[in-house]
Amino acid sequence: MFKKTLMYITVVMICVMPISFSLSAQETDDCFADLEIMTTSDGIEFVRTPDVCFDNLPDWDYEPQYLEIDGLRQAYVDEGPADADPIILLHGQPAWSYLYRYMIPELVEDGYRVIAMDHVGMGRSDKPIDIDYHSFENHVNRLEILIQELELTNLTLFAQDWGSVIGLYVTGTNSDLFDRVVIGNGGMPIVEEVASLPEDIEASNIDFHRTLSLIPANQPPFYDADGNSLLPDNGGVGGGFGQWIAYAMYYEDFRPSSMLEALTYNALTPEELAAYDAPFPTPITMAGPRSFPSLLNTLVGVLEPAQEGLASYDKPFLTIFGLNEPADVTAAQNWMIDTVPGADGQPHHLFPDASHFLQDDKGIEVAEMVNQFILDNPIE
Repeated sequence: MFKKTLMYITVVMICVMPISFSLSAQETDDCFADLEIMTTSDGIEFVRTPDVCFDNLPDWDYEPQYLEIDGLRQAYVDEGPADADPIILLHGQPAWSYLYRYMIPELVEDGYRVIAMDHVGMGRSDKPIDIDYHSFENHVNRLEILIQELELTNLTLFAQDWGSVIGLYVTGTNSDLFDRVVIGNGGMPIVEEVASLPEDIEASNIDFHRTLSLIPANQPPFYDADGNSLLPDNGGVGGGFGQWIAYAMYYEDFRPSSMLEALTYNALTPEELAAYDAPFPTPITMAGPRSFPSLLNTLVGVLEPAQEGLASYDKPFLTIFGLNEPADVTAAQNWMIDTVPGADGQPHHLFPDASHFLQDDKGIEVAEMVNQFILDNPIE
């Protein structure tokens, strides 16, 4: 089952479709100018995406909040009553908190304090330019520090994609931080060996690009009514996770919006695609999204303690997944349902007409489910 979970994440992370990069209102000289390289007191070099790059994004009128951690600004959105029960929303790769633009207003209207955090190197957070700074440990530490600094209690977690790996690790190793957990498309794999990069990275990236370009903006159904795959057997899209690592790290035209477009059920508008690319106007800002796939190779033997902790996590635990991915998503969902005690008896859901980034496809419906989940599972 663990190997199936890893295969699920592998296929999900490699199914992207490169598209042209476009910006609308934020396409200005100030946004695309060369950025000043700043340095923290500990010698960490970083850049900061200009605020003008985030002007006039559709459905995104939220003021960013900042917390300094290790000399770097950690960005987050903080909406709703300050004394309300909080919900923290974690995005994955290569998104940022914009992914939650449909969920935030619904949850605020339901009376919650909603905090959507941008991982370091993503969104409006500062962007260290050294790939090595973007470690799994740093992502975990920054999440824990943010929760502690904001003094969040009675906290509900919603996490998806790499946000789920980070969030589940914290849940499994520090279960007191979260009173409820909701996981979207994602999971926590057992990583038994590192993925090897292709021998000819340039040729591999060209082949990978060609394969990915076949995925249309409006997804066709990937499964029939009985759950049988309608996709041709291509031997594991693009040749495996090592090829995806190489593509994300080295392909010159890789853009975050390409993955969001490929793994949403409905086509995104040009303005929405531009919003997903807004944090990354120049190549020097891209270390965060380029580094995330490589993190899997640093997790050999690292996640087991968290998985053991999840096996005893008896607080309310819900999974809400989008089915329409080019992989068997039920493996990851069922592993959590079968493993986590708190998942027993919960109304787990699988949307047939949503894909990996279900927050885009079904954001309002997911927010309604999260609200009902909290109402049905009050803190004792």
